[in-house]
Amino acid sequence: MIWTIELASFLDDAPWPATKDELIEYAERIGAPYEVIENLKELEDSDEPYESIEDIWPDYPSDEDFFYNDEDE
Repeated sequence: MIWTIELASFLDDAPWPATKDELIEYAERIGAPYEVIENLKELEDSDEPYESIEDIWPDYPSDEDFFYNDEDE
């Protein structure tokens, strides 16, 4: 399973929290690329819904990863 920011962005408006099946259905409905759907199919089957993209991709970059502090100059 390989995630990129571009692929993960297709799940930005997903109906969180959501189960694996709900996420796959959502991705198919919005016309997400094949890679997104295949990545979702590789997720563990779980009774607990996924709360956010971070549950699927723990290394998902947050806004803080892109924060630039110009006070350090």
